[in-house]
Amino acid sequence: MKRRRLLQSILGAPAALAVPLPAQERKIAEETPKLAISTADAAAATVPRFFAADDLAALDRLGELLMPAGDNIPGAREAGAAGFLDFLISQSPSDRQALYREGVGRLNREARARYAKPFSALATEEAAPILAPLRDAWTYQGPSDGFARFLRAAKDDIWQATVSSRPWAEAMSSRSRGAAGLGLYWLPME
Repeated sequence: MKRRRLLQSILGAPAALAVPLPAQERKIAEETPKLAISTADAAAATVPRFFAADDLAALDRLGELLMPAGDNIPGAREAGAAGFLDFLISQSPSDRQALYREGVGRLNREARARYAKPFSALATEEAAPILAPLRDAWTYQGPSDGFARFLRAAKDDIWQATVSSRPWAEAMSSRSRGAAGLGLYWLPME
């Protein structure tokens, strides 16, 4: 007898769903607000996780020097590359964290020793001698100097963070009809 009751209830379930809701329940369903959903990086500024304020400003200035903004193309600063790298390095292995901590610290130390101001306040001409290791020829083994290794890693990371950002994808998609930014920027699944 129990099996017969189970089959009757399974077969009767679609009919129960077709019964209209009472007026009170329908009113509640219609009054439920529809909220707009946005991604986290579009809603608020990032919170520093790894670098101190001076170090983050130096990394931002380094990004501005390595990837400046062009005509209708965002640079590293507009793309928020320093904020992303702050998050990325905070989640990186300890050797990568040490490379960035020592490298950004040296940027500020050399700027203060040469010009008595932090790296973030340097003009392009003043920063050029500090960034001289970037002009060395590329080798497969990479530079032996830790500061030169930092500058090479930072250059690659800043470029990647810039071209993977939402402002970059929006700028590239506005340049032609065929470029919709697809594949350049991924939205999280909600």
